[in-house]
Amino acid sequence: MKTRIVIASSNNGKLAEFRDLLTDTDWECIPQQELGVSDADETGLSFIENAILKARHAAQVTGLPAIADDSGLCVEALDFRPGLYSARFAGEHGNAQANMTKLRELLRATPTDAPFSAFYISAIAMVRSADDPAPIVTEGRWYGEVIDDQRGQGGFGYDPMFLDPRFGQTAAELDSAFKNGISHRGIAMRKLHERLRAPDLLAD
Repeated sequence: MKTRIVIASSNNGKLAEFRDLLTDTDWECIPQQELGVSDADETGLSFIENAILKARHAAQVTGLPAIADDSGLCVEALDFRPGLYSARFAGEHGNAQANMTKLRELLRATPTDAPFSAFYISAIAMVRSADDPAPIVTEGRWYGEVIDDQRGQGGFGYDPMFLDPRFGQTAAELDSAFKNGISHRGIAMRKLHERLRAPDLLAD
């Protein structure tokens, strides 16, 4: 019998990726909204801090183990913005088109002959309870470039503007299974994968 774990996110794109990445574990993933959990306040100063805050919040409300991701896009020439504010870069949380429009405006105001180097980062935290003193935390980074264009219909967030030069495609053009194999979230999840499958994970 699978053990239930709350996915502390209301982002449908992230939820789909989590389900795909956890299909062969002993965990049954329950989106937080199905259990009446609201989004936590992201008051941390790092992706790791925010991931832990979100996981603890979901665990506190539900009494179940919880897993959370905090992720974003960091553009080197923009002092690593949008960074922690990736989801609300243009002011409205989760408005991907507005966020990409603002990013494009900033790119055009930053003269350079070189590609805009950038990376996606994902910090994942898993807690067994709200007061777990030893959260399991992993991190993944996906390096590439941001482009002054939008290409592809897949993915979410800044994916249409994030180019992986190894394949000549944006994250939104990549097959979803292939994307999960190389993405920041996929990397972080693989680091966590074996620990999640361990039979003693919930042991005292």
